[in-house]
Amino acid sequence: MKKIGLAWQILIGLVLGIIVGAVFYGNPQIAAYLQPVGDIFLRLIKMIVVPIVISSIIVGIASVGDTKKLGRLGGKTIIYFEIITTIAIILGIVIANIFQPGAGINMQTLDKVDINSYVDTAEEVKNHGMADTLINIVPTNVFNAIAEGNMLAIIFFSVLFGFGLMAIGERGKPVLAFFQGTADAMFYMTNQIMKFAPFGVFALIGVTVSKFGLESLVPLGKLVVVVYLTMGFFVVVVLGSVAKMAGVKIFHLLSYLKDELILAYSTASSETVLPKIMEKMEKYGCPKTITSFVIPTGYSFNLDGSTLYQALAAIFIAQMYGIDLTISQQISLMLVLMVTSKGIAGVPGVSFVVLLATLGTVGIPVEGLAFIAGIDRILDMARTAVNVVGNSLGAIVISKWEGQFRPQHISAENEKMAS
Repeated sequence: MKKIGLAWQILIGLVLGIIVGAVFYGNPQIAAYLQPVGDIFLRLIKMIVVPIVISSIIVGIASVGDTKKLGRLGGKTIIYFEIITTIAIILGIVIANIFQPGAGINMQTLDKVDINSYVDTAEEVKNHGMADTLINIVPTNVFNAIAEGNMLAIIFFSVLFGFGLMAIGERGKPVLAFFQGTADAMFYMTNQIMKFAPFGVFALIGVTVSKFGLESLVPLGKLVVVVYLTMGFFVVVVLGSVAKMAGVKIFHLLSYLKDELILAYSTASSETVLPKIMEKMEKYGCPKTITSFVIPTGYSFNLDGSTLYQALAAIFIAQMYGIDLTISQQISLMLVLMVTSKGIAGVPGVSFVVLLATLGTVGIPVEGLAFIAGIDRILDMARTAVNVVGNSLGAIVISKWEGQFRPQHISAENEKMAS
């Protein structure tokens, strides 16, 4: 009997979770049973993300052997990320103006969710300028940064440590071997943990549907449809054009990453696929030195789906309140989002927090977020999948830019997986 592939297992878990959640809608006991299963899966993934990032970056940097080359790589990566996320913000604003998803909504029919738990974090983000982002990159205590999962600080330390190993040459070989062994062991652990993914997906989606019900989508259905169609347009047209310029087909890439995309979509967490994305993009033809730097950095600087959603949702809330934003206000919104959306990926409910910090600056009532909080999980699933595609493509673009993309490295087995 042919074994069912992981993508199908996760899909089955997703469908069964939706059915169970719908059947037990409003029953708090089902959440009590399922939540621990989902939490265990997410914790298993978070447990291995930091060691993988640290070991992969250190090995990647120490293997470069050229400081100038590394500086050039970092500069190109940040420029590319800034261009793509700015396009995502502009697209979100334009689509919201064209389709007016917030116009004519009866706010009395919407359930309001308490958003106070996000307010304190949003106040910190509101004061989060470019200078703060740069300062926060440098950790005062690397062990604190590791414990808190502060990815930018972890990347900064790992890059410097890799430089140190590169500089001391032969004396650094035993340490480099240790981190290479750590990376290999962590990728093995990842493959074992992924076997638990269908159960984690089943539990997480079951809890979501049992809490909010499928009918919670009806009043805000237009927003959900517009967000999903815009995300699809962004992936196929915008990222598809970038992929074509890089010499790859976007649908081939999507097919190759199907397991990871289904998992990221169902868990609404891009962290769940970070280790596998790094591993698979290396097999796809990107050198380890680039994947180990570009993909973790993209988790803070290249959240295409999140920035697109934030722009669209901000205009949606303004429309819901009947506020007609001027062109200058919308440009201000774009500029504010370009700053607030960077470097805070480790914050729970990051898109929600960024929106809370951003809305007030352009005169949109932050209370409006309470009306869409109930369906935020459904929207989060879409933007997470887009973030994963954007970061995977980023590794290809930078590899191509550096003249190091080697598509012939894709083995016959990988081609079979992608088909």
